[in-house]
Amino acid sequence: MIKAVLFDLGGTLHKSSSPPGRDLWFAQRLIERFSDYGIKLEGGAELLAGRLAINSEVYKHESEITLRELPSAQIWSDYYLREYGLERERIEPFAEELSFLYDYERPCVMRREHLKETMMELKAMGLHLGVISNIISRSVVRHFLAEYGIEALMDCVITSAETGIRKPSPEIFRIAEKAMGLKPEELCYVGDTISRDVIGTRNAGWAMMIQIRNPSITHRDAGLEHSGYMPDALIEDLAEIPSVLKR
Repeated sequence: MIKAVLFDLGGTLHKSSSPPGRDLWFAQRLIERFSDYGIKLEGGAELLAGRLAINSEVYKHESEITLRELPSAQIWSDYYLREYGLERERIEPFAEELSFLYDYERPCVMRREHLKETMMELKAMGLHLGVISNIISRSVVRHFLAEYGIEALMDCVITSAETGIRKPSPEIFRIAEKAMGLKPEELCYVGDTISRDVIGTRNAGWAMMIQIRNPSITHRDAGLEHSGYMPDALIEDLAEIPSVLKR
């Protein structure tokens, strides 16, 4: 019997996009913030935007192999800003702030329709709720949840930034199980990717996996469509979840 439903954040509770010029705007935002801390990032916004796009993909690729999330200061020093020669110790005092900006301001984020209504209905069904998210900021998930008016409904929030573990490793799901005090056969997970969410849920042996369609991440799952990893239900809208569980 399902007793709890846990959710991915990006692509699941909200969708993200990058309108033209957003990368340059964010690069300038970083340049100005570094300047506030007495650090000059040479070369201008266009150069930084290009480097950030390449370096973030390098880090993402490596982290998807190791399934480990590095501390924020190391991510910024060794990957995102590696050409600037900034030591980790210099970035450490405001590394979490940088990661928050990266996850909160860099993309254009829009919450999914029927988000709060769905969470309220699931709570009314007697279900526990939570989040498991791959993300580099330790604080941004709770910020989003508070902004969406659903933080108080969550019984646990587990992030790769806090645990150092990334989906699809079953380890991060084990941490959630312990936090919820529930067994794999009592848990359902909702996410948008095959590579992290479907595979992660199956690796953890959870009872149910619901995938919400997100066309913007199709490239992340390229080649996995016929891998044998399938959700128990594929939905378009969060509002479908209660009826899926009732079935």
